[in-house]
Amino acid sequence: MGKLSPLLPERHPQQDFFIADIFDSLPFKDDVASMEYPLFTLSTKPDKRALDYVHGPVSIQVQPSFWGLPTIFDKDILLYCGSQVMERMNRGETPHRRMRISLHDLLIATNRDVSGHGYRLIKNSLNRLTGSLIKTNIKTGHYRQEGFFHLLDSAQLIESERFKGRLVAVEITLSEWYYNSLIARQVLTIDRDYFRLRKSIDRRLYEIARKHCGHKKHWSIQLKTLWQKSGSRSALKKFRLAVKQLEQQDHLPEYRVKYDSEGDKVKFISRTIKADKKPAQEQLVLPPAEIPPELAEEGKALCGRADVYALWDEWQLWNQSNGKRLQDWRRAFLGFCRKRGDEQVTPIMRNGVTEPA
Repeated sequence: MGKLSPLLPERHPQQDFFIADIFDSLPFKDDVASMEYPLFTLSTKPDKRALDYVHGPVSIQVQPSFWGLPTIFDKDILLYCGSQVMERMNRGETPHRRMRISLHDLLIATNRDVSGHGYRLIKNSLNRLTGSLIKTNIKTGHYRQEGFFHLLDSAQLIESERFKGRLVAVEITLSEWYYNSLIARQVLTIDRDYFRLRKSIDRRLYEIARKHCGHKKHWSIQLKTLWQKSGSRSALKKFRLAVKQLEQQDHLPEYRVKYDSEGDKVKFISRTIKADKKPAQEQLVLPPAEIPPELAEEGKALCGRADVYALWDEWQLWNQSNGKRLQDWRRAFLGFCRKRGDEQVTPIMRNGVTEPA
């Protein structure tokens, strides 16, 4: 038996006309919070260990349900729902947190098997997404949600009226935390071939690359830092081997991977953005992924009671979405802090009610 391809087959190359028409106008969107930080387990087996992640001021706790932690493959459901929300917003509508989606459409859109097994896998995913509890200080849409919450507040499976036992749809209520990120457009478009990636680690590394590369030609990171950001529970040496395999197989959508053994670094290189042809001395410097400590201190002095780290993430997202290369990004960010300094304090969401921090 030969080795499995790192890419899943294109299961639905010829979608019916109606489905294809919807998907052509529905680019998949991923929320930047879960692209930046590990909210999902990379294990393909039930993972009942608690997840704890701390990076600078950011903390994440995930308590597993009876079915285990939500997996990165479970996230397909959020990607599909989030893309539906964004599509409605683009039409000028105000989408609700509660929605009904066709399970058949979901399976086709995310390149899944439409057999009974495919429907059972979706059911298991819904159990994990509604059962696991998350607590984090990550703000979405400038709101911080206190206490523990679910990624999906509820999910009700709907059977066919004609055929007993045949699942046809699901009514889902998105969590306020996730919904706020969508309403604030804190999302990035992802490549459809993401759903063809067989390995969970490949999906996670693509997310991180997509979040940080943005409109840049390439982006580098220390391997150990990448390992921590990925949420992988494998040993560091095993993670390093996975990165080297990814470099050899070269199947990641949008990006090539290059491992630097001397510096123990990983570079993600865009497949589509050409190198800047300007002379080196004329090239505009791009801001780093993390805010420099000295800049954070300057920003705190200007932004009042607002969170300078949240402002940095917001400014980075705005800058990426506009594709701008700034001649003096430090000055631009400080100007952004100064502008926001007179605004109201970031509110806290308690049981759906906004209160001052």
